[in-house]
Order: sequence, then C-alpha cells, then structure tokens
Amino acid sequence: QVQLVESGGGLVQAGGSLRVSCAATGRTFSNYAMGWFRLAPGKAREFVAAIRWNGGSTLYRDSVKGRFTISRDNAKNMLYLQMTSLKPEDTAVYYCAANPSGLEYASEKRYNYWGQGTQVTVSS
Repeated sequence: QVQLVESGGGLVQAGGSLRVSCAATGRTFSNYAMGWFRLAPGKAREFVAAIRWNGGSTLYRDSVKGRFTISRDNAKNMLYLQMTSLKPEDTAVYYCAANPSGLEYASEKRYNYWGQGTQVTVSS
C-alpha cells in the first residue's frame, strides 16, 4: 500500500508558474514509477507526465512539453511537478499516482495508487 498526498495547488495568472508536490508514505517509494494526471470540468482524466522509478526517464503529454517538469526525490519520498507558462486550459485537479512496474507509462490503468488531488486554477 502506498499513500499519496498532493499539495501546492492554487490560483495563478496565465503565464505564471506553480509547483505541485506529492508526498508518499507506505511501501518503498523508489520501487514505483510515478505519474501526474489531471481532471478538468467536463473532461476525462488525462495523463500529464510520468517518471521512472530512478528518475532516469520521463514522459509528457504533448501540450505540456517544454512547460512542465516532473521530478522526484527518492530520499524524501517526494514527487514534484513544476509548471511554467501556465494557460487557462491547464486548470484542473492534479493527481499523483504510483505505478508498481517502475516504468513511466501514460495509461492510468498502470497506476494502482492515487492521491486525493490538488486544485490548480489558471486565470486569464
């Protein structure tokens, strides 16, 4: 069992930056690949970014490439998503999730554990 708690969401103007964090407890964090997903009103939950268990490889959805950076600190059991050049269409609840395969997949079916989410709102 892995427990995940997101934090750091908030309201930011378009063009601004925000970092969301995810604290993990329970089983060995470094065994898991980690991902960020988001859910916007009226839309299906979508993949944002993922990172391999050792941080050695990352994957992003096209619309956030060059603007978002996923990172992890296995010593602190922490996952991060640094978001820059934010756009109103980035507004969503952001969820972190853990994937026991250790590899950075985009499919949410690969992820067994989920946090409760943190709201990110980008105003125009």
